[in-house]
Amino acid sequence: MRKRSASYPRVRIESGGHGVVSQAGGVLLVETARKSGLDTAISAALVPWRRPRAVHDPGKVLLDVALAVALGGDCLADVSMLRAEPAVFGLVASDPTVSRLVDKLAAAGPKALDAIRTARADAREYVWKLARNEAPDRDGHVIVDLDGVLVLAHSEKQDAAATWKKTYGHHPLMGFVDHGRGGTGEPVAALLRPGNAGSNTAADHITATRLALAQLPQRHRRGRSTLIRTDSAGGTHEFVAWLARRGRWLSYSVGMTITEQIHQAVLKVPASAWTPAVESGGEVRDGAWTAELDGDVLKGWPQGMRLIVRKERAHPGAQLRFIDADGMRLTAFATNTADRKIADLELRHRQRARAEDRVRAARATGLRNLPLHDTAQNQIWLEIVQLALDLLAWLPMLALTGKPRLWEPRRLRLRLFSAAAQLVTTARRRHLRFGCRWPWNDVITNAVQRLAALPNPG
Repeated sequence: MRKRSASYPRVRIESGGHGVVSQAGGVLLVETARKSGLDTAISAALVPWRRPRAVHDPGKVLLDVALAVALGGDCLADVSMLRAEPAVFGLVASDPTVSRLVDKLAAAGPKALDAIRTARADAREYVWKLARNEAPDRDGHVIVDLDGVLVLAHSEKQDAAATWKKTYGHHPLMGFVDHGRGGTGEPVAALLRPGNAGSNTAADHITATRLALAQLPQRHRRGRSTLIRTDSAGGTHEFVAWLARRGRWLSYSVGMTITEQIHQAVLKVPASAWTPAVESGGEVRDGAWTAELDGDVLKGWPQGMRLIVRKERAHPGAQLRFIDADGMRLTAFATNTADRKIADLELRHRQRARAEDRVRAARATGLRNLPLHDTAQNQIWLEIVQLALDLLAWLPMLALTGKPRLWEPRRLRLRLFSAAAQLVTTARRRHLRFGCRWPWNDVITNAVQRLAALPNPG
């Protein structure tokens, strides 16, 4: 008889090991925070909330929570995994200290939020300078995508309400800078709203845009170099007029609802006026055409607005709507970009779908739920989530190349951050030795070397 072997080897489990660091790949986030100057900026911003002779710096405490969220945590107590590795993450505050700081910042209201946001904006401008050709404004333009997110609540939390999808929770409005095909994106706005907040509320879109512009370098806070891109929720008279107002001069590309007037105008477009839609590589998109509408459909809208409509064969299984025509799915958007072909403008607007990837990454990074009760506390939590997402966006921008540059948070955690290492002290210096069998060991070491080669801020 042949002796059967088990599918997996049997090992003995013991406690009390020394010199091994779990989540050692998190050192990449620590170095990113240091090289970006975010650690010193957030510490300086939160000085007013530091008590005399306090052991823990409020900025360090808040950044520790953001690091825990970036590593996969979803509540304040998850900062304990940093506390277990002082050799990598330093002195980490206790859970009560973290909770008291969040309560104190929540009680301060807009003053604390402005301090955190200013620190993030300063660090962002410095990171974009470091990134150079990898920065999102490398061609002189910046694209900001606005999108709503439904966050479910399973308990009675302040401002939680029934949503338009018949769920229960909150409806934040988020803003993300698009890094293009060669990157991911970073958050620049998070406006916490009740679950029953409207999708097309112009005042909320204006507020979110103001928050987003304040996060950009000064040269991008007004002018045509900044494009605000939304779905049809942003296609309101008030919001479009605000974007195009004299002195602001922002570019925009906003989705438009197919009204009966637009529908009738589409039916009158001659066949010769339809232009084939294109893909990002320049090839023709099969079964899709674009056309520009004018005339009465533009009355009441800002001067210079262009209304572009697309018709496309419905995908298998898709249900046509009353506003569709001749078996074609109709969509429309408005823009004030005057010097580009309509096919290029339609492709640019269609790439707004990348915002859905940013929302998915946010859900995987602390936005699956809002863990606190009060609205003011959860707004602080949203700032923590944005800090975590900033680090997860800046790390690939500064230190990763090739396919790892496109990895989303879940893959970064699985392949890089979860790697364990041996802690060795030699000549009064601490070294982390990663296992030679880890498949992505070279990605980690190369990223550390790139971060080390960057100049220190200040």
